[in-house]
Amino acid sequence: MAMRSAERLRAAEEVVAHLRGELDGAGVTLPSLRVDLVSLAGDSETCPLVELGRCNLDTALRLAVVLHEGRKR
Repeated sequence: MAMRSAERLRAAEEVVAHLRGELDGAGVTLPSLRVDLVSLAGDSETCPLVELGRCNLDTALRLAVVLHEGRKR
């Protein structure tokens, strides 16, 4: 049974909030981070997509550093 759109949206928003919190804790802000609402359209059973969005070079570099440091652990 497919998850209803409202349930899928709620679940996706929780994931985005969690990701935003973790990124904030690492000093990374993705200003366009959000749920891709188009991916919620219809009765599809596919999971909604998360739009990471665009960022400036400083943010991209900070994200790369955080990911690199996380891999070293």
